[in-house]
Amino acid sequence: MLNADNFFNLTENQFTSLFDGTEYVWEGLKSIKTYLNEILQPNVKTLRRGNHFIGKNTVIFRGEVITEGFDLDHSGKKPVVVMKGEVLEGASIVYAGAYIMDDEVYIGENTVIEPTALIKGPAYLGNNTEVRHGAYIRGEVLIGNDCVVGHTTEIKTSVMLGGSKAGHFAYIGDSILGRVNLGAGTKLANLKVTDSKVVLKVDGKNYETGLRKFGAIIGDGVETGCNSVTAPGTLLGRNVLLYPNSLARGYYPPDTIVKVRQSHDLINLECQ
Repeated sequence: MLNADNFFNLTENQFTSLFDGTEYVWEGLKSIKTYLNEILQPNVKTLRRGNHFIGKNTVIFRGEVITEGFDLDHSGKKPVVVMKGEVLEGASIVYAGAYIMDDEVYIGENTVIEPTALIKGPAYLGNNTEVRHGAYIRGEVLIGNDCVVGHTTEIKTSVMLGGSKAGHFAYIGDSILGRVNLGAGTKLANLKVTDSKVVLKVDGKNYETGLRKFGAIIGDGVETGCNSVTAPGTLLGRNVLLYPNSLARGYYPPDTIVKVRQSHDLINLECQ
């Protein structure tokens, strides 16, 4: 019930081995740093040239860094690179104004890094992924294919397994996300107010996670509404719906709906 297979379709995922030897899904969080050391093949050293700030629009294509002689076509939903009249299929774009703070970063094919996004390594960004304006990637992050790290979204020590969307104003700390969509303002809190490690209680049984920082496990198909919050150590099973302004805490089995119960009593205002 609490293993990774119950939350994610691992047969379609490039980071499957992150969960090798694990009994519980949250144990994958403990392996992020080691896993990154094993798979990371950085490709931004030439792009950075020792600088944090990217001063001009730059393209990565088949391992080559290109800084001139191309045009960016913004007529479609996603920009494409055109060079000598041909589209460079699979080319990634790093816009002027982005910050890449060190060389320990890999950027996959057909990925876009928008102006003012800031990336710290170690970080792996998969194919066809968007890192939007003002996003903050704080390091020890695995971002799979077809993901979105949106405007003013912050992510650290976390995994987006693929098809994971956090488009607007989200905080993702010490968490693992499947193929999900986080509504604007979703916050995955990762640190308890009290100075103690996270203990999960599921079906009357306590599970010692051994983690001081533990955000959430968000299973495939989950949708969170705007301004929803998960308490440290929250597990949302597949296809859970977390309504806007709701707080989730603990374990929620698949297909659960979590919502705030609000009073709709009318207040009569007397005009003076």
